[in-house]
Amino acid sequence: MKVYDTAQIRNVALVGHGGSGKTSLASAMLFCSGAANRLGKVDQGNTVTDYDEEEIARKISLSSALAFAEWNKLKVNIIDTPGFGNFIWDTWACMKVVEGVVVTVCGVAGVEVQTEKVWKFADDYQLPRIVVINKLDRERSSFERAMESITKLLGRGAVPVQMPLGEEKDMHGVIDLLKMKAYEYPKDESGKCKEVEIPAHLKEAAAQRRGQIVELVAEMDDKLMEKFFESGELSEEEMITGLHNAVRERKIFPVLAASALANIGVGQVLNAISDFIPAPSERPTPAAKGNGDQSVELAGADTGPLAAYVFKTVADPYAGRITMLRVYSGALKADSSVYNAIKETPEKLGAIALMQGKQQVFVPEVKAGDLAAVTKLKDTLTGHTLCADKAHPLHFEPPHFPEASISYALEPKSRGDEEKISSALHRLLDEDPTMRVTRDIQTHETLVSGNGQMHLEVLVAKLKHRFGVDVILHPPKVPYRETIKGKADVQGRYKKQSGGRGQYGDCKARFEPLPRGKDFEFVNDIFGGSIPRNYIPAVEKGIQEARTKGFLAGYPMVDFKVILYDGSYHAVDSSDMAFKIAGSMAYKKAMEQAHATLLEPVMNVEVYAPEAFMGDLMGDLNSRRGRVQGMEPRGSVNVIKATVPMSEMLTYEQVLNSTTGGRGSYHMEFSHYDEVPGHLQPKIIEQAKAEGRGPAAHEEE
Repeated sequence: MKVYDTAQIRNVALVGHGGSGKTSLASAMLFCSGAANRLGKVDQGNTVTDYDEEEIARKISLSSALAFAEWNKLKVNIIDTPGFGNFIWDTWACMKVVEGVVVTVCGVAGVEVQTEKVWKFADDYQLPRIVVINKLDRERSSFERAMESITKLLGRGAVPVQMPLGEEKDMHGVIDLLKMKAYEYPKDESGKCKEVEIPAHLKEAAAQRRGQIVELVAEMDDKLMEKFFESGELSEEEMITGLHNAVRERKIFPVLAASALANIGVGQVLNAISDFIPAPSERPTPAAKGNGDQSVELAGADTGPLAAYVFKTVADPYAGRITMLRVYSGALKADSSVYNAIKETPEKLGAIALMQGKQQVFVPEVKAGDLAAVTKLKDTLTGHTLCADKAHPLHFEPPHFPEASISYALEPKSRGDEEKISSALHRLLDEDPTMRVTRDIQTHETLVSGNGQMHLEVLVAKLKHRFGVDVILHPPKVPYRETIKGKADVQGRYKKQSGGRGQYGDCKARFEPLPRGKDFEFVNDIFGGSIPRNYIPAVEKGIQEARTKGFLAGYPMVDFKVILYDGSYHAVDSSDMAFKIAGSMAYKKAMEQAHATLLEPVMNVEVYAPEAFMGDLMGDLNSRRGRVQGMEPRGSVNVIKATVPMSEMLTYEQVLNSTTGGRGSYHMEFSHYDEVPGHLQPKIIEQAKAEGRGPAAHEEE
């Protein structure tokens, strides 16, 4: 495989709403270029970039995949990205390492939710864009209707440079408005077209659209404007050069027509990438940080210092960890030693591969601007940077993924799988930085958190198929707590005589509530030695152990103060154990008198959605006992800020999706504990008893 220079490389991500045909387009691009020997189909499970078992079964992309094609003497690196909301942050992370994106829009549905999201990501990264209206051979598809939605929702910079030949099932080619030629395709999915004249009934519309493009391109360049005023026309070469510059500067976003599944117009998509998407050398290289976090400007050339950024990690059960990276500066060579500037550890490279889906094509080196993969690095993960050596460290800013929005409790089907689960989860965490795994100390559950229910279902499927571990997901238990609202003055007295040495411990203590969040305070107020000093820690230990088991429903008792002020002891029968039991007895008596109550976790919630849904969403949050704090515009969406009890948010994702048609998202994090309303407490207590929690489950024998 040839090693390509920086100027000969084009890096693009295929992005768009789920089901708009990104994977089919990638498959057709690889077939047309000769990189694949057949036109893979999602329905047949044989595409190059959807190779995971779960992707094949669900017929959707769940993770970004890397492939490459050789076209017009250029190397085109293609990242096929997911388009469903649960996996969109993988798309966001991969868009960081490309010079342009190809945005697919369904010819039937037009611009959809995730299309708007990835367009916003492209704005944030300042990326050039090409738009492909796909699936134009489908029933009810319409190029004009899709164009209207693109102009309305994505902006007037999106300009058609093609028109389709025919509509719906009669779509059989495209008209190139730059060359003013038509290209007809046979029905054999070969992707081989023949150049023909534009049909007479479409000539006028084509000429009108071409005139609009010529004017737009001329406006972007003074020399072209001068030529246009002189002759009223621009040559094809001037148009391509002018469009290339306008696309690079994000002033124009060319729109193409295609049917990836029928392999119509795909060669023209590859031509557009070659002509309009800038080479890595035409875009500024991100600033790196060197010694002392000093900013370092990189020229983006293969003669510069090595700086390779890891944009994705794959946990392969056979090959181990596969690390995908973008070389921003210098050249990465096989069998060389490098330095991880984030972890501050050396790494030894083996072979360097170009990824064709899951297949590896080995090369001796990759130069600045290229994308490649290496295997079996020890410490290097997504967001890390590899450089030449410790003396000249370089690193790029790692990505900051949003916090997970939903959590489930994970339980092994077989007790013997607990150790295997831990190992498999750690490997999947390497692959997916948006996932979190935590252990809830209070409920003793392993919690997995992600971006939605499907995200976690896919995790479960990967555990089973890749690592042979079967698990069950449950909604997490709400970590309630208990506290007291009143005071109590009690005596705990334990006396036991059993023939020989007895047991004796006696303590008197006052119990008082503390402000929320203060947990527990123990005050020794003993004077005159009524309890010897060495037994006082045993009293506290007895209360501490008893409070972990609660009083009402078996949840930890918090936010109270104990003042030990008196008691008595026996010179022979007293012991640490006797005073520990006396302390727990005092605790139980105090709880009976001090008006125990339940506390629930309350979450800070931010809901993001278009303004049209704000009324319904605020009404729903109020019905969940939420307190709306305010609303503010943020870009193209509005944000509701509220505090809502955690118990009311366990099913929120499904409701939000149905209310907003998938246009909403949310984030929540713990805020504070608050008292559960009195009318809801009996149900929680009954549920705890049914689960074997509560005081009855912890009686002293």
